[in-house]
Amino acid sequence: MADKPEYKLWGGRFAEPTDALMQRINASIGFDRRLWVQDIRASKAHAAMLARQGVISSEDAKAILEGLRRVGEEIAAGGMEWRESLEDIHTHVEARLKELIGEPAGRLHTARSRNDQVATDLRLWILDTGRELDQALVEYQRALVNLAERHRAAIMPGYTHLQRAQPVLFAHHMLAYVEMAWRDRGRLADCLARASVLPLGAAALAGTTFDIDPASVAADLGFKNIFANSLDAVSDRDFAAEFLFTLALIQTHLSRLAEELVLWSSQEFGFVALSDAFSTGSSIMPQKKNPDAAELIRGKTGRVMGDLVSLLTVLKGLPLAYNKDLQEDKEPVFDAAGTVLDCLRVMAPMLLNVTVREDSLRRAAQGGFLNATELADYLAARGVPFRQAHEIAGRAVRLAESTGRGLEQLGLDEYKNLDSVIEQDVFEVLDPSHAVNRRVSPGGTASRNVEAALMEARKRLWPESD
Repeated sequence: MADKPEYKLWGGRFAEPTDALMQRINASIGFDRRLWVQDIRASKAHAAMLARQGVISSEDAKAILEGLRRVGEEIAAGGMEWRESLEDIHTHVEARLKELIGEPAGRLHTARSRNDQVATDLRLWILDTGRELDQALVEYQRALVNLAERHRAAIMPGYTHLQRAQPVLFAHHMLAYVEMAWRDRGRLADCLARASVLPLGAAALAGTTFDIDPASVAADLGFKNIFANSLDAVSDRDFAAEFLFTLALIQTHLSRLAEELVLWSSQEFGFVALSDAFSTGSSIMPQKKNPDAAELIRGKTGRVMGDLVSLLTVLKGLPLAYNKDLQEDKEPVFDAAGTVLDCLRVMAPMLLNVTVREDSLRRAAQGGFLNATELADYLAARGVPFRQAHEIAGRAVRLAESTGRGLEQLGLDEYKNLDSVIEQDVFEVLDPSHAVNRRVSPGGTASRNVEAALMEARKRLWPESD
């Protein structure tokens, strides 16, 4: 069977065939084929607009729309023959459309260029994928809330500098990640709002001579706005860079939680046990249970950050308007989005299946002098200037540490020697539960605050249950 003749959108100017290596590095079909859904959607909207404006006949538009439907069905069924010589998804769709409907296919590209076409496709893909990401973030937040609710009374050490600092509720710790995810979702929504600008109609860089109606295309495709400047429309990739930044920060937050799961599941901490479904073993040490899912989430963060840096580096030296460098925008976006989606979809069930060892948490909260601040606050509440109270509490820690005791194990006479204002009620203050529940300031770890935060999170994340 003879090879199909080479189909190019730009061949008329050239007398020599494309160099084989040039053809390979020029082709983007290996990665931009995933834009086929968006490319066909945008092409349908463009063809319909051309017909409404009288730029092409209604008969041609009808043939084009039917042909695009068939092309889409073929791709969905795995029937498209992907060829490097056809360069990109746009050429594949148009070439197959021509095979199916003949001459009318050549009119589809009226009043557009691949420059505004690919920008449209990528924006649509980011809008579609952004909705998936938001739903994955919702499921992640729900997993965190469910875990917090199951262990709402568990007390653990809060840390600064990875040193035990003050006791907090485990639920309060989990809700901190819920807050991060709210910000992630807010940034994602902002990013998608700015991505929702239609560039189709800018053509190559200067607009078109045809009487087009981009606003109707925007309405058909669900864009909120249309471009204001044709040069900017085809060269802008701010939306992609912002999307990548948003992804990088989501992944950074996942990595912080993953790091804690790695630490907490070690024998040194013993705070949690990860499910077998999200762990692996060792090829040589039979006893090992490794937190590989969490480690991979942590490790993939560098990859997502690299995708952001990659795109920013591409953009930093580009003159207006379109340059072929912009072909390098898609792989980082696809890679980062896929990576973050996978990590969110692993993290949520991993949290739902984790075992929290509340007894280990409490033992840790009772060691390390986490109640030293309580002692300082106790003194300050009785009129001792806080700086002096801090000094007294520090001396109490030194005394307890030198004798191998906790602050709660010192005698009242020893406390009286430190400061006469200290009375028997100091021992109630030094209890971890008391320390937690005294933190009633807004956003603090007191049980009543955490219960209110859980209730609010449940209301926002499960609105249908109201």
